[in-house]
Amino acid sequence: MNEGNDPQLDGQTGAKQGSKAGLEVGLYRPADANIDYLDGDEARGIRLLLDYQKADSLMRQHGVDQTIVVFGGTRILEPAAAQLQLDQRRCQLATDPDDATLQQAVAQAERILDKSGYYTVARELGHLVGRTQSDDASPSLTLMTGGGPGIMEAANRGASEVGARTVGLNITLPHEQNPNAYLTPGLCFEFHYFATRKMHFLLRAKALVVFPGGFGTIDELFDTLTLIQTEKIDPLPVVLVGESFWKQALNIPFLLDEGVISSKDVELFWYAETAEDTWQTIQNWYQAKGEPLIK
Repeated sequence: MNEGNDPQLDGQTGAKQGSKAGLEVGLYRPADANIDYLDGDEARGIRLLLDYQKADSLMRQHGVDQTIVVFGGTRILEPAAAQLQLDQRRCQLATDPDDATLQQAVAQAERILDKSGYYTVARELGHLVGRTQSDDASPSLTLMTGGGPGIMEAANRGASEVGARTVGLNITLPHEQNPNAYLTPGLCFEFHYFATRKMHFLLRAKALVVFPGGFGTIDELFDTLTLIQTEKIDPLPVVLVGESFWKQALNIPFLLDEGVISSKDVELFWYAETAEDTWQTIQNWYQAKGEPLIK
């Protein structure tokens, strides 16, 4: 008899071929070991859960339960670096004084140098928040940022310089996503979803301090103000550092005059200029409310 014509053997061969095909495309692997499956649309809910759960577990392990959150622009450099950037762009412009792109680059570098003092203020604020931590298990505050460069780096740097732990909630982006060098090992997270990152910013927040910045900074600011306004979260102090910048960036009186916000909404935040003023007004807010800043 020709074994190749045996139906039973043909079935076994087919099963083996099918099994091999399944292994080759990864269908045989358990779901939690199948990256193609986990990256697919069907597993988005699982990814959201993992994005939330990993950071939550590690922060609990480190005792991070009360935070001061700092937002601000990635492009705001410390003064020496801002001056160097301006010098370099001026040298480039000197080679082609009529180049409109280089002219704009110099003008922007001049404005960044003007704002570089905010890097120092954020660093000083990091010192103040970091000094609430002690060697024992007493309650303290942890400084938290988006984990990137610029103002976030400055605030993390200040906390790190006084020996305090400091958190960075980074996120996968095409640009500017690399974590800064001042984050505590084990407390630097890379998120996939903005939604879970935003949640972690506010879950433990005792105050929000917002320095000059761009779309991302303004997005986080208005997310927080909206949640307070709609009473989705308990009120918390929101401090905008740099009154002149923010009054140009956000025309709040116009929104009020247009009737799209109420006079009560204007009281959801206030301005400060220095780290000391920022820190004192946060403490004053809690004192007026009759609650301790650190529980």
